Amino acid sequence: MTVRIHAILGDITALDVDAIVNAANGSLLGGGGVDGAIHYAAGRGLLEECRKIGGCPTGEARITKGHDLKARWIIHTVGPIWRGGNEGEPKLLAACYESSFRLAVGHNIKSIAFPAISTGAYAYPLELATDIAVSTVKAFTDRTDGFEEVIFCCYSGEDFRVYKRSLRNLGI
Repeated sequence: MTVRIHAILGDITALDVDAIVNAANGSLLGGGGVDGAIHYAAGRGLLEECRKIGGCPTGEARITKGHDLKARWIIHTVGPIWRGGNEGEPKLLAACYESSFRLAVGHNIKSIAFPAISTGAYAYPLELATDIAVSTVKAFTDRTDGFEEVIFCCYSGEDFRVYKRSLRNLGI
């Protein structure tokens, strides 16, 4: 079965998928942007579960229940802060997607939605981050069976246009 990889413009907290990915900070205790929105929408149970995890290093991922969301799972990954691109940021960003997918495989997740990791408060340039996201997702799904749908959930029209262009450039 071929996996459907596509971009949408919308609210990741409202998606009815097996898992959504949270662009978290290292504490996993909530923050601004998509992280704050996910914590708010998922409810207090998410914060309590995240407290028990004890944080997450950059480039890795952790999984929790979806709590009050439609999604059954939340995969929290900590993206790199952009420091000019010479401090391992591309490798760390790709590792966010890889780590998230490995957790998804282990939990029999078939549909997953990603935000634009590291492009908000962490200031990763959108075009660079998008190309890494799309190429990493394509490479992982090409070599791994079981996924039915991968969504890049874009918060803004600009994000959506950049993701659509990157997907087209890879023939997706």
